[in-house]
Amino acid sequence: MNPNKALWEKGDFGRIAVSMRESGEDVVRQAAITRGMKVLDLGCGDGTTAIPAAKLGADVLGVDIASNLVAAGNRRAAQAGLAATCRFLEGDACRLDGIENKSFDRVVSMFGAMFAPRPLDVAREMVRVTRPGGRIVMGNWIPDDPTLVAQLLKISTSYTPPPPAGFVSPMAWGVPNNVIERFGAAGIAWEGISCERDTYVFDFPGPPAAFVDTFAQFYGPTMNAFEAAARDGRAQALRDELVQLFEGQNRSRDPDTTLIPATFLRVTVDVG
Repeated sequence: MNPNKALWEKGDFGRIAVSMRESGEDVVRQAAITRGMKVLDLGCGDGTTAIPAAKLGADVLGVDIASNLVAAGNRRAAQAGLAATCRFLEGDACRLDGIENKSFDRVVSMFGAMFAPRPLDVAREMVRVTRPGGRIVMGNWIPDDPTLVAQLLKISTSYTPPPPAGFVSPMAWGVPNNVIERFGAAGIAWEGISCERDTYVFDFPGPPAAFVDTFAQFYGPTMNAFEAAARDGRAQALRDELVQLFEGQNRSRDPDTTLIPATFLRVTVDVG
C-alpha cells in the first residue's frame, strides 16, 4: 500500500476534525466562495471545509487518499442534505487522475496536500485543475513554530525512527520561499502568490489530556510515535510530554473544554 495512504487510513482523522469545524467555516468564508462556484477540496478529510463550501451553494468535490475519510465525508454530506452538490472521491494529490484541466474556480487544501510526498507534483496538479482567474488556497503548518501542531509533530518525530532517504518534510510547505519555488515551477509568477500567518483554533469537548489521548488513538503520525515509543519503553514519557504541551497551550478557562490556537501559513495563489 502507498505509505501515505496507510498513514491516513491507520486512524480516524474525523475524530480530530470534530475539533476543527468552526475554523473550517472561517476558511471557507475568507476564500470568497460563492454560490455556483466549482470547488475542489484536496486532502479534504471528512469535509471540514468541503461541507461549509457546499452550504454556501458551491458545487464541491472533495478528494482524499484515505478511503475511510472519503466514506465519512459522503455520509456527512448526505446527512446534511448536500449529496447532490458535495461528493467525495478517493485520490492522490500528486496525480489527480480523471480531473480535467481548468475545472475549478477554487482549489482548497487545509493541512492536506502538504502531506503528499511529491510537492512539485502537488503544485503542478493544483495549478492544472484551476481555471484562469481562479484561486488556490492552502493552509500549511509551519516548521519550528511554537504553537500546537508544529510542536506536536516535532515531539512525535523525536520518538520515531529517521525517515527514509529522499523524504521531503511536509512542514517545508510552511516556508514561503518553498511555496514560491514550487508554484513557480508550475508556471505561477511570484506576484500571484501571497503567504501570511493565520490562526486555526482547535475546540475539543474535554480536558487537554483527553485531547492528547484522542491524537494517540486516531491521528496517524501520533499513533506511529506511540507505537515506536512503546517499543522503547517510552510511551508514558511521550504522553507526559504531549500533555504538558497541550495544557500549556490551552486557552480555555473551562476545565472540561480545550481551546488551542495554532499558527499556520495561509497561501493564496491567483491563477492567470
